[in-house]
Amino acid sequence: MTRPPDTPPPDPKDSHRQPGALDVVFSVLASFFGVQSARNQERDFRHGRAAHFIIVGLGLTLLLIFGIWLAVKLALRAAGA
Repeated sequence: MTRPPDTPPPDPKDSHRQPGALDVVFSVLASFFGVQSARNQERDFRHGRAAHFIIVGLGLTLLLIFGIWLAVKLALRAAGA
């Protein structure tokens, strides 16, 4: 039996598993920059859990805010203020 011609071949990289911890972190970082690929976005929406992405997103946002705060404190200290 053959596949109809308009059906794309299955992607061997596309599995029916939940995204791992690093997949979630990389997806959130990609979303920060707006460069998420369509394939990864589809994987995240189909197999990911929203709570995981929300928790990682909040954590990375706090790290970003802390990093900016630390950079400002160091710059002010170097300037003698």
